[in-house]
Amino acid sequence: MTEKEIKSEYYFDAKKFNEYLNSIIHQWSKTLTAMGFTLVPIFGILDFFTMPTDKVTLFWQARLINAAILVAQHFLIRHTKPGKYSSLHGYFAAIITSLFITQMTVELGGFNSSYFQGLNLVIIGVNLLIPWRFMHSAFNGLSIISIYIAFNLMSGIEFDVKILANNLFFMSATVVISVSINYVRHNLIKREFQLRKDINAAREALWGEMEIAKKIQTALLPENIQLPGYEVSAIMKPAEEVGGDYYDIIKSPEGDMWLSIGDVSGHGVESGLIMMMNHTCLDSLASQSSQKSPSQMLEKINYVMKENISKLKVNRYMSLSLLKLGKDHFLHSGKHQDILIYRLKQNKIEIIKSIGTWIAIIDNIGDYLKDEKVLINEGDIILLYTDGVTEAENINNQMFGFERLIESFQKYAKLPVNILVENIVHDVLNFQNKQDDDITVLACKKL
Repeated sequence: MTEKEIKSEYYFDAKKFNEYLNSIIHQWSKTLTAMGFTLVPIFGILDFFTMPTDKVTLFWQARLINAAILVAQHFLIRHTKPGKYSSLHGYFAAIITSLFITQMTVELGGFNSSYFQGLNLVIIGVNLLIPWRFMHSAFNGLSIISIYIAFNLMSGIEFDVKILANNLFFMSATVVISVSINYVRHNLIKREFQLRKDINAAREALWGEMEIAKKIQTALLPENIQLPGYEVSAIMKPAEEVGGDYYDIIKSPEGDMWLSIGDVSGHGVESGLIMMMNHTCLDSLASQSSQKSPSQMLEKINYVMKENISKLKVNRYMSLSLLKLGKDHFLHSGKHQDILIYRLKQNKIEIIKSIGTWIAIIDNIGDYLKDEKVLINEGDIILLYTDGVTEAENINNQMFGFERLIESFQKYAKLPVNILVENIVHDVLNFQNKQDDDITVLACKKL
């Protein structure tokens, strides 16, 4: 990574941070005004018990006007977008409420009234809800104190300097506490913004790598390979993350024809990498090992894959079936999902059990493998698939299952193999609630 790239990675984007902060301030301004038009009338209940009876009606009128203004402000905020002036909502709500409370202190004896405590609530409520910069918090608090001093001085009511000093001390202390808390919180928001930026950058980088891995995974899949005497079609639908599904269609230089399908345990880049290793290994062996049987090929593949996976220091294995096509039969070996064959003459599905062992568990699997010969006639269709088909779950946690697969296969067997494969995959995708695993289907029809 160059010095320029490092600086770019850790550069604090002040413009985007301001946009982020304004959006938070705008959102919390809704809460502030909602709290205001709810609490202002509620405190009027206290007036019935603590205020002189001749002041109750006047105070209630003031509270209702105050609440109505805050309601109007609340709807204005809800129907406008965040911007550089969003912080003005905090000032407006604080000042308009402070004006009404200050007027009440004038009515109750000016500086001598203890009603100034309501202003402390405004200072705390606004400055702790609105996450603006500490300078806004300080200026807002000082503005409220200034309104309190100015209105009561203009009233001309005599006051005790000691009481005024006491009131100002507590109000100033409230401002200092609010500013200190707001300063800390603003820095936490700033840090959160930077962490979000770093996380998004890391996620985008990881996503880019995952996309490349998925492209490599799909790029290795065979395309338009013609096998003499057969018609072949396959579809792989990868899940969101890189998976370990694998299939191959190979025609060697000597004329050998191979079908293979498998699945690496787990998901993610490691499984995808192992799948690519197997693809390379099988392609290489197929081009060099003429006249080899499927079991012999699998024995060699296992040796190479076991060694390669041990170098990765991961706990992975692979299910793999390998079929070698002949003119009127195929040989198969390996351990994967059972093979399905549609018999045209009988119009029924035959199940060929997959008997063997997995790849990359032990060093030598020769004793666990055997080749089975299966006759195949004109019009018969071989179907290979991965567990992403049978284990696909619907919203009720029911699996697509083996029986539904057989039903789909039977229903579409007389269609061209490419349409057959598309329809089976379509049935699985429509059945499942969410795709959690790769889905792979391969069909091979004897011509």
